[in-house]
Amino acid sequence: MDDTIVAISTSLGVGAISIVRVTGKEALKIVNKVFKGENLERVKSHTIHYGHIVYKDEEIDEVLVSIMLAPRTYTKEDVVEVNCHGGINTTNKVLEVLLLNGARLAERGEFTKRAFLNGRIDLTESEAVMDLIESKSDIERRLALKNEKGNLKNLITEYRNKITDLISHIEVNIDYPEYYDIEVMNDEKIKKTLEYLLKDINKLINESENKQIIKTGIKTIIVGRPNVGKSSILNSLLDENKAIVTDIPGTTRDIVEGEIYIDGINLNIIDTAGIRETEDKVEKIGVLKSLDLIDKADLVLVVLNSGEKLTKEDLEILDKTKNKTSIVILNKNDLDSKIDKKLLENRIIIETNTLDSNGIMPLKDKIKELFNLDMIDTLDYTYLTSARSMSLAKKTKASLENAYQGTINNVPIDMIEIDIKDAFDYLGEIIGTTYSDEILDNLFKNFCVGK
Repeated sequence: MDDTIVAISTSLGVGAISIVRVTGKEALKIVNKVFKGENLERVKSHTIHYGHIVYKDEEIDEVLVSIMLAPRTYTKEDVVEVNCHGGINTTNKVLEVLLLNGARLAERGEFTKRAFLNGRIDLTESEAVMDLIESKSDIERRLALKNEKGNLKNLITEYRNKITDLISHIEVNIDYPEYYDIEVMNDEKIKKTLEYLLKDINKLINESENKQIIKTGIKTIIVGRPNVGKSSILNSLLDENKAIVTDIPGTTRDIVEGEIYIDGINLNIIDTAGIRETEDKVEKIGVLKSLDLIDKADLVLVVLNSGEKLTKEDLEILDKTKNKTSIVILNKNDLDSKIDKKLLENRIIIETNTLDSNGIMPLKDKIKELFNLDMIDTLDYTYLTSARSMSLAKKTKASLENAYQGTINNVPIDMIEIDIKDAFDYLGEIIGTTYSDEILDNLFKNFCVGK
């Protein structure tokens, strides 16, 4: 981190302004070389200065330069931001001039990586920065913002402090058994503390798993035999003619995708090919895709034609989806129903039609009810949002459970302590008190350049 890095921090394209960001111990010196205006090495921190970027007597652009001096910056190093006119050529030329004067092009996420390595943020806050950039709804934004402010870090730190206190008492008992004025840590006392810790970590894991839909959305597929109205339901949900609708069975031969938001939660909806026996090679491939997607979906919408009796194909689809989170849609409820509802016992059923704008509302209401979407906005937003942190939390839980079993099975206290220390280390990996270069490379590789 001894060198000075530079990158374009705004999207390239036609716009009012672009920002070229520089950070490192030579940031002021490098920008000052090409800035015609005030001497940037003598100005106060957190000030903006008007001037021009010049190179070999050529005026490159009219700019505003923001100066932020360490340590009160994003990276805790000197940071200079050159606000130039928007446009691909102008922005790239400013970047080129700074590279020619000693800066190095930043890698993906390198600004945030420096913020972590310099102790400004922890790994959970780093992940939250990317989540904030990628957020598509208010709920996703609020979730990312809470973790970016350190809510998750504070919670994990609290757990680690409890474990530190437990380990300290154990070690005092091991090293100084002759002292009578210290609290004796027998198996029962250790077990009681572990019970509280397991309760806390279990709550965090369970709530995090339940709330993953905020970040990942609900993968939803629409299945049914041909010509029951699947594509019409997709179009009604999306409020656009995404899928072709005809009276000819087998019109949809491949998957058609779209997305909507219900109470701020994303539904990734896939309309599948009608499931039926067919000799058509192309349609057969579509049917096989449909069957495969059922296993991967979070929610399956099984569409039946209310005006027709259940067919063999309907019953096979119902059987295929019986163990999935699913809603059975009796579509075309404007027709006289010919479906024997006794065959649909123990299934969630709603009736819809796509003839009027309110015909699809019962389906949206049922999805909200099924996933408790009305409650999402009132929930605590402090939870694990990445596969990395979730995996480490589960390892923490396993170590605490091993320690707990050790107290039951009269395992020597120094052996129990090993499992407790493992739990402490796993929690440390979540927030980045311990880490490897491989972890950092993997975490920051998905960031955009300039962040």
